[in-house]
Amino acid sequence: MACNGSGCQSGSCYKDEDATSNQPIKSQETDSTIPTNVCIKCKINVAVSGYGGIDDGRFCADCFKTNLFGKFRFAVTSNAMITPTDKVLVAFSGGPSSRVALQFVHDMQERAQRNFDASRDRSLPVFGVGVVFIDESAVLSIPSSEMEEAVEFIREVVSCLVPPRKELHIVPIETIYSSDSGDGKDRLIKVMNTVTDPTGREDMLLCMRMLALQKVASECGYNRIVLGSCISRIACHVISATVKGQGYSLPADIQYVDARLEVPVVLPLRDCFAQEINMLCHLDGLKTVKLSTGPCSSINSLVSSFVSLLQEENPSRESTIVRTAGKLTPFQFNRIPEIIDGNVPLATRRRQKRYNLKSNESVSSESFCTLCNSPLNKSEIVDRSNMDSHRSSDNFYNTCCSSCQFQILPSDSTSIEQFYMDLPQSMVGRAKQSSDGNLSLLREQIQDFLLSDGEDEK
Repeated sequence: MACNGSGCQSGSCYKDEDATSNQPIKSQETDSTIPTNVCIKCKINVAVSGYGGIDDGRFCADCFKTNLFGKFRFAVTSNAMITPTDKVLVAFSGGPSSRVALQFVHDMQERAQRNFDASRDRSLPVFGVGVVFIDESAVLSIPSSEMEEAVEFIREVVSCLVPPRKELHIVPIETIYSSDSGDGKDRLIKVMNTVTDPTGREDMLLCMRMLALQKVASECGYNRIVLGSCISRIACHVISATVKGQGYSLPADIQYVDARLEVPVVLPLRDCFAQEINMLCHLDGLKTVKLSTGPCSSINSLVSSFVSLLQEENPSRESTIVRTAGKLTPFQFNRIPEIIDGNVPLATRRRQKRYNLKSNESVSSESFCTLCNSPLNKSEIVDRSNMDSHRSSDNFYNTCCSSCQFQILPSDSTSIEQFYMDLPQSMVGRAKQSSDGNLSLLREQIQDFLLSDGEDEK
């Protein structure tokens, strides 16, 4: 039987009259005014979409910014990356990731400054922030005019992030050589030209860049280095490191904290996607700059293109790659030492104690590659220590990981000797220290099988 109601559009409706009589009648005009893509958090504003991230179309602009900053802040607080007494150095390349990292660090510092000004006793200090830009034009084909424009752009960005004031360091990469050496640039070019493999050149430049960052941080009194590496870049590193045979050292490079060098390196954007970072730059009008370095056919660039294709098919691919690699056991240096400073809030110390790596959850490593500083397997060190040579270049070769030996180091002994002589003094010193440490480690491992001085050989 038909209901014949005023709201019925059909004459053959067989629904029960009692079941439909109490339901409100909605007009088509009312339905058309309700947005279909409402923010899942505030449930008021329209969600932003089109950036291709895993949360594409879920949050409005305000909630999107809050959510992204929340990831950053949780990484910082749970791993004690930045405390009130710290002096932080932000590595700024001008790209989107480092731009967002710099902006978020500034937001945290600005908030800390407001709290300091509002407090009566002013017992909680405000952490200091510096910015460093590494000029790599000595080894890359970057037009001088383009580099000058990039440096001017970076100066303008940093000058606008006040108060508090931030010191800017524009550092040529050749400064990794001693200041009293006038041929630093020439020696650096000779080292880079010796590396013929495209992947090896990229990896060698990365080693030099980290050396320059450590030098600036150490000389200027910084105790943290902030990098803008996001989950997208880490996913690419997981694949490329696996291809290069760096599986043992891979866990060291993908954690929130890397304290194997003198100044710990932290990755507060580790849980943020590149698509999210690009979208934030668009929403907030954060300007970026990208230097033209020319095409490259290295393993790193090929893997980056491959991961980008995977991400287009499924936005969760990068997260899956990093989560899978995260199951590998990290090293003991992948954490900030527990804080005992009374100026650090108790809540921060408790969070660090909760989220910090435990001794039974990490692996210790006493030897590192001289070039890339990757941790070396003990069995690998013993095998290489069997070679008997008094040449410094041969000892240097034996202290490098297999990936650096294959991708970076020259194949003939004469070229290796010249390559070794042109390296920065800090790397040469690291090689000597590593070689001595390897011999000490070898002696400890075979100590039970050695005869004491008082025992007679029979």
